[in-house]
Amino acid sequence: MRLLHAADFHLDSPFRGLSAEKARERRRESRDLLDRLANLANSRQVDAVLLGGDLFDGERVYRETIETMARALGSIRCPVFIAPGNHDPYHSRSPYCLVEWPENVHLFTSKNIERVELSAGVVYGAAFTAEEQGESLLAGFLAPPSDKPQILCLHADLNPGPYDPITKEQIAGSGLTYLALGHIHQYSGLQCQGETAYAYPGCPEGRGFDELGEKGVLLVEALPGKVEAEFIPLCRRRYETVTVDVTDADPRERLEAAVSPFSAADILRVVFTGETGEAGVDLPALETAFAHRFYSLELRDQTRAGEDIWRRAEEDSLRGLFLQELRRQYERADDERERTKIVQAVRFGLAAMDGRDR
Repeated sequence: MRLLHAADFHLDSPFRGLSAEKARERRRESRDLLDRLANLANSRQVDAVLLGGDLFDGERVYRETIETMARALGSIRCPVFIAPGNHDPYHSRSPYCLVEWPENVHLFTSKNIERVELSAGVVYGAAFTAEEQGESLLAGFLAPPSDKPQILCLHADLNPGPYDPITKEQIAGSGLTYLALGHIHQYSGLQCQGETAYAYPGCPEGRGFDELGEKGVLLVEALPGKVEAEFIPLCRRRYETVTVDVTDADPRERLEAAVSPFSAADILRVVFTGETGEAGVDLPALETAFAHRFYSLELRDQTRAGEDIWRRAEEDSLRGLFLQELRRQYERADDERERTKIVQAVRFGLAAMDGRDR
């Protein structure tokens, strides 16, 4: 049984951290993901598509998004199964109730696990019906013996908590061939408990710097006693974080070397670290020089003061008094963020005294 397994689209997310214009563009691009998913399912001739919930980010969804999803899923030439999650639970106000779904789309609507038999195998599934599901939906489940693959699509968490907390013991005792999970936004790799394989595919599009790197879906080949999975990148853009140490170096040269592997489609956060002198890192100048090369570029200065920033603290002058007071505050501070703020204050103060912009 060949399966395409995806989850956690979070369509119509706010994309905080981007400009309003780019956030709108990212929401449009996220809808395009549905067509890429459909094309992949058809080109790989899968027997079923499994969508493990949180397809929508919440109850408030643009009508265009719902209609785009229905059209794209309807174009897939095999059954599509949806197991709603904690962000898109099934109930009377659910986005799932706002459109008529194509005949090939099977929406699980109950907390009770439902069984659907296909020619290639058996697919089970259940739904969140509220934003929290404190009891395991997998508890007590046992698939009957079969010579066909036994598949379960579920939004669940392998940790205790309010989001369908399942256990590895429940997975091992389920009698399943493959458990297709949603909820965790990082690809888990193909895992195994007892005779049951399981995986989180992660989200297919990153939405922030807590969802870094390549994102995509899983192509799964499932036979009783044997499961293989291939991760297929599907994201339009990647979020990436880069750390640049500028100790005894030109920040611009170090930045150039650090960002050279990334493409114009990427969304980058660069964090400068290491020791610097009075001038620190000129973020505005670097942003002007590099921002046009990427979809979005965020620069952060987390450098610490080199010894020379305090070198004139012993002067009998206004500069010396200023540095002495800030150095006392710096030495008393026990929080790195507070020290960073003090260093910034020193740099701005010294620049003002010297008549510099920064």
